[in-house]
Amino acid sequence: MNCLGMQIRTMLTANSIWQFWLLALNRLRCAVTVNPQTLGVCGCRLVMSKCPLLHVLLASVSCSSALSCAQANADETNPTDVRALLIEYCYDCHSGENAEANLALDQLKPDAFDGATTRENAFDSLRDEETFAIWQRIYDRVEKREMPPEDYEALRPDDYQRFTNTLHQSLSEVHFAEKQTTLRRLNRREYTNTLNDLFGTNLNLAGNLPADGRKHEFDTVGSALAVSMSQLELYLESIRTVIDAAKVKSIAPPEVKVLSCSYATTREGEKFIGDVWKLLDDGSVVFFRSGGYPSGMLRSASASTEGFYDIEVTGYAYQSTSPITFAIGATTFQRGLERPTFGYYSFAPGPPQTHKLRVWLPHRYMLEITPWGIRDKKYELKDGGIATYTGPGLAIKEVKLTGPITDEFPSRGHKLLFDGLDRQEVLPAQKNQREKSWYVPKFQINNTDPREDILPAITRVASAAFRRPVSSADCGDYLRLYREQLAAGDDVEQAYLTAVAAIFCSPEFLFLTELGSENSNSRLLGDFDLASRLAYMLTRTAPDEQLLAAAAAGRLTGVHGELRSQAERLLGPSADDRFIVDFCDSWLNLREIDFTNPDKNLYPEFDAYLQFSMLAETRQFVRTLIADNLPIKNVVKSDFAMLNNRLAVHYGIDGVESPDIRRFLLPSTSVRGGLLSQGSILKVSANGTNTSPVVRGVFVTERILGQYAPPPPPGVNGVEPDIRGASTLRQLLEKHRDSDSCSNCHAQIDPPGFALEAFNPIGGWRDRYRSLGSGDKVNLEIQGRKVRYRLGLEVDASGNLPGGSTFAGYAEFRDLLAKQQDALAKSLISKLLTFGTGREMGFSDRPEIDKLANQAGQLGYGVRDIILLVIDSQLFRAK
Repeated sequence: MNCLGMQIRTMLTANSIWQFWLLALNRLRCAVTVNPQTLGVCGCRLVMSKCPLLHVLLASVSCSSALSCAQANADETNPTDVRALLIEYCYDCHSGENAEANLALDQLKPDAFDGATTRENAFDSLRDEETFAIWQRIYDRVEKREMPPEDYEALRPDDYQRFTNTLHQSLSEVHFAEKQTTLRRLNRREYTNTLNDLFGTNLNLAGNLPADGRKHEFDTVGSALAVSMSQLELYLESIRTVIDAAKVKSIAPPEVKVLSCSYATTREGEKFIGDVWKLLDDGSVVFFRSGGYPSGMLRSASASTEGFYDIEVTGYAYQSTSPITFAIGATTFQRGLERPTFGYYSFAPGPPQTHKLRVWLPHRYMLEITPWGIRDKKYELKDGGIATYTGPGLAIKEVKLTGPITDEFPSRGHKLLFDGLDRQEVLPAQKNQREKSWYVPKFQINNTDPREDILPAITRVASAAFRRPVSSADCGDYLRLYREQLAAGDDVEQAYLTAVAAIFCSPEFLFLTELGSENSNSRLLGDFDLASRLAYMLTRTAPDEQLLAAAAAGRLTGVHGELRSQAERLLGPSADDRFIVDFCDSWLNLREIDFTNPDKNLYPEFDAYLQFSMLAETRQFVRTLIADNLPIKNVVKSDFAMLNNRLAVHYGIDGVESPDIRRFLLPSTSVRGGLLSQGSILKVSANGTNTSPVVRGVFVTERILGQYAPPPPPGVNGVEPDIRGASTLRQLLEKHRDSDSCSNCHAQIDPPGFALEAFNPIGGWRDRYRSLGSGDKVNLEIQGRKVRYRLGLEVDASGNLPGGSTFAGYAEFRDLLAKQQDALAKSLISKLLTFGTGREMGFSDRPEIDKLANQAGQLGYGVRDIILLVIDSQLFRAK
């Protein structure tokens, strides 16, 4: 470990930095909850009045008007009516020890509605999260007239109004009072992006940090993002690594080397040419097999040091009438390390072609080229058959590796740290040492006046870290730490960088503080807080210069349309993919795409290229929805699909040869189009062996429609599929649904799941289930091997939706779902708000979400319009 790292580890520990946390949190007017078991911060909330009435008075206009309307209606109601109405309409089924669905209403205390206590104390039971959820569920079922059931007496109109108005008013007040902002910590990806962007590095910091907590699918919700003492140690280690990578270690930029490599001159070439590889007269080496041994590792194309490299691969399709696809990736001899695939490309028959790309390569990683879709089916290459083999192959003529590429020297991070400081090389005692290849220069800061020299540098770094202007007075604690380090024996650079490390371990960096406007009683965010919220939503990193300039001028809050204008800029053609990737990873659970490995016996056609293409398909599809502002109905039904050659083969679509994801129009009879028929969605909602209508049904209702069912009652077991093929999931679920405690929820969940039974666990269409037991044999070879699976029972993808609509299969279900644009819009609005604000949307947010959905409808439900409406909303602008 270098001197800087040792100094930070020994002199600046998680315990010593805790004092900085307490001082910073005091400045931020925060109350801290400390978990004594982990000695960490479990939650930080802005300190506001405990009086619920004050929170109601501070409501936004739309929420206040909704509460006022509910209050006006509730004032006409005798509060004791709630208990009386429960007794009259609900207690027959929902009371006592054997209450249906385990919901015993006689065990609940409707103290928020009975008028027996003061208004403030009346809400005590509703402040319990579980109790609130029960009453909210009761309200939703009654408001939608799902309860009482059809075969029971319905509520009289006046009873319905009294019951729903009273519950709505109380639930709204309690939720609004309790939804005070939890300070949101940067999650792992935001933390990594921010440091890499500030310092100009490309480090994988996220892999060294603990997994982030999640709520309602998202890892951006503040209440789920804790900080422990051990995590502070990891933050210290991370910033040490970043500083070490960013600061200049040489007088000149690293030498750019150009390596021109050929498989013919490698150790592998000497061994395999004439056996399974073929050397052509032009020096090209031909691969005839996709994957397996030997691999396409090119040990001579190795990164001399970590950094960005330009890659050029030249070749062509050999003995083929169509293009041949291949992957370009990197590999290493070290076990347990990631082996990235940079992309898939193709060479056509004819003269040599060249593909160029720029990638980040870790030290000593080697390039690897892997063909796809070709195979020596009859093993004709054995026993010297390479000379006469006529099958298709991938000819690689040359691989050129150039780097490391340095676009900026000194680096952005070095300038952030040392601009304005006199940092010079310490010349060695023997000057000729500088000419040696092993020589590593040493540097020192020659400034001596802490207040005149070091304080401005600390202030500059703190302003960048805290995402707002910071005064010298605000940096007194860090200057004091610098002086303490000097007194302890550090040199100027060591002491200064220790103070920098403390800055990047402070809550003002690790959290989006969101103090609000100058009026401390206002829920509205100030300009810099709003800039950070917008930036971390759409770019997943700190605000850029344009956004900070708008915040400094007060335009984000003071100029009508400025926030929307900035959002449009960040969503423009040059927008980063981070928003698409992170939002889809959470919303659609794409982060779990590789959590399961499909059974090779049941799904032998699955391969790495297919999974790579699945992710690209969904991300490009969502990107297209935004870029073209397509109506929200395209989420479930579109007349186009984003395809490449691998997906086209998988989906049974002809005419697609390129590995690039492109937009293709679909025939009206196609079952593809929309998210639900995409391989990524169908894979993450299955377990690799079989599918579950319940799991897929929950995916559709929660992630697409935004409808959340309560957890199953205690003691209710799930339904295990029969992979022998003797029973379908539908048959097993029918028995499960006979229980009264299960039937209501499954009536909502199962129909979408039944519709998606038309797709297997890797997204292929099916009319019959595959099994490894009973069933008809299949005469099919994949990659030269006969399949082992059999075709069993027929798939039944029909169902009945709540409300009476029926569908005979997936296509009809998709048509019914596409008509629910308002529900689709409300769901997406809620997801975007949760992702962007770091707070779960709740009961008192419903009026604003309804208003936004109505505005989106007037604009045609365009997905881009929905995003912009969300960003311009009061919910996004407020804590």
